[in-house]
Amino acid sequence: MSLGHEVRYRVRGGRELRGTVFVQGAKNAVLPMIGASLMATKGRTVLRNVPIIEDVRRAVELAQAIGAKAELHEAERTLVIDASTLTSPVLPADIAARFRGSFLFVPALLHRLGEAVIEGVGGCNLGSRNLDFHYNGFKRMGATVTEQVTDDGTGSIHVKAGHLQGGTLYLDTPSHTGTENLLMAASLAHGTTLIKNCALEPEVLDVITLLQRMGARITGGGTGFITVEGVDRLTAVEHTVMPDRIDTGVLVMAAAISGGEISLVGASLEHLGVAGDKLEQMGVEFHSQGAVLQVRRDRPLRPINVITDEYPGFATDLQSPIMALSSQAEGESYIYERIFDGRFKLAEELVRMGADVEVNGNRAKVHGVTPLRGAEVVAHDLRTGSALVLAGLAAEGETTITSAYYIDRGHAHVAERLTALGAEIERIA
Repeated sequence: MSLGHEVRYRVRGGRELRGTVFVQGAKNAVLPMIGASLMATKGRTVLRNVPIIEDVRRAVELAQAIGAKAELHEAERTLVIDASTLTSPVLPADIAARFRGSFLFVPALLHRLGEAVIEGVGGCNLGSRNLDFHYNGFKRMGATVTEQVTDDGTGSIHVKAGHLQGGTLYLDTPSHTGTENLLMAASLAHGTTLIKNCALEPEVLDVITLLQRMGARITGGGTGFITVEGVDRLTAVEHTVMPDRIDTGVLVMAAAISGGEISLVGASLEHLGVAGDKLEQMGVEFHSQGAVLQVRRDRPLRPINVITDEYPGFATDLQSPIMALSSQAEGESYIYERIFDGRFKLAEELVRMGADVEVNGNRAKVHGVTPLRGAEVVAHDLRTGSALVLAGLAAEGETTITSAYYIDRGHAHVAERLTALGAEIERIA
């Protein structure tokens, strides 16, 4: 779909951000939770603090496409799902191809309908990372997985299972979606499942909490070795989604790049992991008061070294934003991207705005301080988009970000929330 080209953001730089802003619910928790809610055969699951983002809207459409009743109440940030009837195992391409989380619906479809067909697996284009370990995990639990590719390069994946059996599963990399998918599959499988090398992200722990409330028997969350005793059924419950640490990180950097002072309601400094420490090294001051995090930057930014890593390491999703921020630091910053290929598309856009960035494979060197100038730039993916918003806040003149649908995929009401802090930004559809 060409939606990405129909949305633009226009940012005028040079305003210090001040005031109070609410952190949205976690994108990377709510999407697997929607998948988990489809495993409840009766009752209605109520999810609160749901981020009103495009990925959630797509997930709701996908749930409806397979026969669930799903109502997103945007003003209340609440999603109500009745999955008592699932009618189709097919995740249709027109929705599935537009959001990467579609495969999080596979465990529910396997348990409820015995099969799942994913047409055109999609989302952000993040290089060579694939979904093999999800499917290898399903295979080890007794499913068959076949892939069909059509002449135009699009394809579908067909997963079938009579009844999943518990087993010992191993993740080559501690992927959070891989961990969540296998957790959901194991919750209703026969017998005991041991999942090794699990992800440690707070979002995974939040998904485990939801599954436990639904009746799943899961131990070992946060240790890297999770044991799941299969149960016969899961029941619908109510759950409040945790705050989004990537949204938190981007808002913190917005305050830092503009030289302002803001209060983040619902933010957790602890959830930022190493990113919080790196921002402090750069000269950002944090002050936690209960569920409110105060952020201030009133001294020159210092350069940093960043190596992205699995949680609690530096989040790859904050690598693009910190590249934009480091262009305003005094000296040379070094960034080493270990998680994804193809995550340095931001560099050429920043150079267009006057930044000095050298990319060599998976490493980048940023020379600061370089004054940024407004320009027309392209959001190649969600994280590039949020980073370009940051650059626009610091740039002289007007920055236009095209293909900005990607920003709406991960951040709710960006223009409204930043405008309330004093930024000059508008979303043009």
